[in-house]
Amino acid sequence: MTRLKIASWNINSVRARVPIVGRFLDEEQPDVLCLQETKAEDKDFPAALFADRGYVHQALNGQRMHHGVAILSRIPLEAHGRHDWQDNGEARHVGVQLPQGLRLENVYVPAGGDIPDRNLNPKFGQKLDFIERMTRWSEDLKEPTLIVGDFNVAPLECDVWSHKALLDVVSHTPIEVEALGRLQQAHGWVDLGRTFVPAPERNYTWWSYRSPDWTKNDRGRRLDHMWASPSVAAQATAHKVHEPCRAWERPSDHVPLVVELEL
Repeated sequence: MTRLKIASWNINSVRARVPIVGRFLDEEQPDVLCLQETKAEDKDFPAALFADRGYVHQALNGQRMHHGVAILSRIPLEAHGRHDWQDNGEARHVGVQLPQGLRLENVYVPAGGDIPDRNLNPKFGQKLDFIERMTRWSEDLKEPTLIVGDFNVAPLECDVWSHKALLDVVSHTPIEVEALGRLQQAHGWVDLGRTFVPAPERNYTWWSYRSPDWTKNDRGRRLDHMWASPSVAAQATAHKVHEPCRAWERPSDHVPLVVELEL
């Protein structure tokens, strides 16, 4: 049996957050770290930050100033792959095979703009289409898989600070929630965040930079997720949201998630 600790974090520019990324790795010591919104081309990615800490196996899919995902690992990574679920070349996915037979997929779903209407806001349509392409992929998925990342959807009423206030706000609209529900059903994905912190308990992963005091207002949303194939979910022993990272110096507006598996 192998114990694995896998972390996921929308870092909102990896080069701007080098100190806190290093601190998180030193304190938490995950075996694998998945990053979203790295905002760096592969040639500009701070690979040494990770290699110096033993994360010498790296799968990168970067893009200048926008998007970008990366998987950094202390264990070998095989069968690197990229899906263009955005269908426009944006760097929003990278996947690998771990030696234990686990497929690990790292995804950054588009935010979707401000207006929840695909006719008035093409970005919202792109987001829904992205999730639909993930759904079609999930239907044919046979490998035991863990998919992590910033899904940019808070699906449950208790996943936001105010369900009533956010019903018409992109990330919590009924059409997005329904789309994410179809994605979950397509493979029987198990939402590890709500497996270990059952609804309706408070469980947020994102707080806006616009809030003058995020701790006082606590206007959070659960936008970041870890979903597992049923067989993988049965091997999960712990899941944690590292909320204190939101208060670190020059933080991301998202915080890391960590799952522990016994494979």
